[in-house]
Amino acid sequence: MAQVKMTVNGKPASGEVEGRTLLVDFIRDTLGLTGTHVGCDTSQCGACVVHVDGKAVKACSMFAAEAEGTEVTTIEGMAAEDGTMTPVQKAFQDFHGLQCGFCTPGMVMSAEALLKDNPSPTEAEVREYLKGNICRCTGYHNIVKAILAASGQDVTGIAAE
Repeated sequence: MAQVKMTVNGKPASGEVEGRTLLVDFIRDTLGLTGTHVGCDTSQCGACVVHVDGKAVKACSMFAAEAEGTEVTTIEGMAAEDGTMTPVQKAFQDFHGLQCGFCTPGMVMSAEALLKDNPSPTEAEVREYLKGNICRCTGYHNIVKAILAASGQDVTGIAAE
């Protein structure tokens, strides 16, 4: 067992972990932050995306010990303290970018990372970026529309596929 310390959603977090403990399990089981989902355990679905030192990471593909000393942001840490949603979260709501909601935390975290790196992506760039996230409900159209809207682009001319 080893002690790990990191900052999670702006607050100090620590816990004792086995060497094989995945970051997603530490976040969910030790810290009780269950917004980060476990979908596949093979880093294929993207439901577990969090930000580690500002970069999108699939938390099921990183050991908790590897996050020692880092700043981790989960979906619970995205909204402002008063509950105000980020533009991405608001756009997912406004453009119905979710259905069952299982993939939504990972999609939002990925979208936030995309817009940080590329503030005005094309529709094709959004679709390419989301290849690491699986949604079995929406068909992605409204997710893409929400991300484009969050970037400040006019989405009225985007037709359903």
